[in-house]
Amino acid sequence: MTDPDGAPPRDEPDDEPPADEEYARTYAAGYEDGVRSALREILQHTSRGHTAQELRILAESRLARLGEEVELKRKSVLAPPRRPAWNSLLRAPQPARAPGPTLSSVLLPGVRLAAGRSVLVREERPERGPEIVRAHARDFPRLVLVSARPPEVAGVPDERRLSIPIGTGATSTPLSPGEIGGRLREPTESPGGALVYLDGLEFLIGEYSFDTALKFVTWLVAKVEETGSALVVSFDRRTLDVREMSRLERAFAALA
Repeated sequence: MTDPDGAPPRDEPDDEPPADEEYARTYAAGYEDGVRSALREILQHTSRGHTAQELRILAESRLARLGEEVELKRKSVLAPPRRPAWNSLLRAPQPARAPGPTLSSVLLPGVRLAAGRSVLVREERPERGPEIVRAHARDFPRLVLVSARPPEVAGVPDERRLSIPIGTGATSTPLSPGEIGGRLREPTESPGGALVYLDGLEFLIGEYSFDTALKFVTWLVAKVEETGSALVVSFDRRTLDVREMSRLERAFAALA
C-alpha cells in the first residue's frame, strides 16, 4: 500500500527503549541507593567522633553481614509484608517461654563447641572459660590466646599456638582493638579457622570505652562466624551495669 502521492510507506519511529534499558536503569538505581546509604553511614559514624580504627571495625563487621542484609532486602522486594492477623493481636497474652539453653546446659559429653560459634562466659575470674578452651583446643588447627596471662593448654604445640598480649601488664604499649583485630586476621582466615580465647575485655572497656569494646567484640563474633572459627570470652559481669551487660550478651550466640 502506498501514500496518495505514490510514495512507499515510511516506518514509524520506535519509541520503546532497548530491552536491556529497563534492567540497566534498575541496576543503576540500586547501585546509587547502595553508595548513598554507605556514604551516609560513614558520615554518621564520623560525626560521632569515631577514630579510623573504629571505622574500620564497623565497616568489617557490616561487610561480614552484608550477604544476610542483601537477602533480607531481596525477600522484602519479592513479597509485600504480611498483614497481621487481628485475632492473634487480640488474643490474650501467653505465658513467657523459658529461655533457650545456655552453654552450661549443652556442654554435655560428646557435644562439641561448633565452628562459627561465640560464647560469653560470665565469671569473676577466668576458670570455666579456660576449661572450655582446653576441652576444644584440638578441634581447631590453631589456638589464639588474647590475654595478659594466657592459660595453660596442654597438648597444643607452639606452632599451633599464638599469644596476643593485652592489658598494661602484658606490654609497655598496650595493643588497641584495631591492632588486636589485625593480628587475629591471619589465624582466623587460614584454612580451618582458629579457636580464639579472650579474657581482657575489661581492660579494653576501661581503656577505650564500652562502646569501642562492644564494636570490637561484635566484629570478632562476625569474624569467627565468617571464617568457621570459634570464640570464647571470659568476662566479669561486675564490670558493667545491667543495661551494658545486656547489650554485651546480645552480641554472642551462647552464654555460660
